[in-house]
Amino acid sequence: MLNVLGTCAVPILMIAGIVILSSVRVIYQYERAVKFRFGKYVNILNPGLNLIFPIIDKIRKVDMRITTIDIPSQEVMTSDNVPVKVNGVVYFKVKDPEKAVIKVQDYTYAVSQYAQTALRDVVGGVQLDELLEKREQIGEKIEKMVDVETDAWGIDITAIRMQDIELPAEMKRAMAAQAEAERERRAIIIKSEGEKKAADNLMLAAKKLSASHGGIMLRTLQTISDIAADPSEKIIILLPSEMSGLGETLIKSLKKK
Repeated sequence: MLNVLGTCAVPILMIAGIVILSSVRVIYQYERAVKFRFGKYVNILNPGLNLIFPIIDKIRKVDMRITTIDIPSQEVMTSDNVPVKVNGVVYFKVKDPEKAVIKVQDYTYAVSQYAQTALRDVVGGVQLDELLEKREQIGEKIEKMVDVETDAWGIDITAIRMQDIELPAEMKRAMAAQAEAERERRAIIIKSEGEKKAADNLMLAAKKLSASHGGIMLRTLQTISDIAADPSEKIIILLPSEMSGLGETLIKSLKKK
């Protein structure tokens, strides 16, 4: 009799051990688990060791960390009829595991699809210049649109960023030509401003020399002296009548040298 009981006890203990092991669920710190009993929602299992009833209980684990998904390149026509290809990236996390599991079949795929739709809608409503200059603001606008819709799914959109904006080849060439023309225009303006300042300075110097008694005469004599420094050249100078006396004296002095 004891042998029979001992023989039966071993499989019973093995079955009990299997049942206990199958009843234990470990939930990591970054996870939550949605518990169902006979297909009906019961509660949320928190991180740590949790016990469930095998067969009748089922759980669905949900990652609570921030998830990153790409928005595939979308060909969009801007409001000024320029075709562009735009892609982006979405950062989101689950804030309500119950809604994320029950309200939507695949919340990651749903977020991706809605983000694509919102991107096309927003980019299609702006002009090309605004798209290029206000990329961050447009991304924030898309983020608000997606966040409002996904809030009912228990999803929190933390950020949406636009990455690449691809323009048609002919548009790139036109923009390059425009940029080159703008650089040339700025160079001409800078040069003309420099010439204007130089002319103003010369005018100011002329006024000061004319206002000073003998100023022009001294400047002329200085110029003659600088030119005469090279003895190999012959110089013919026409002097104003009032400078004739000083001019003759200067020429005589140079000949003596």
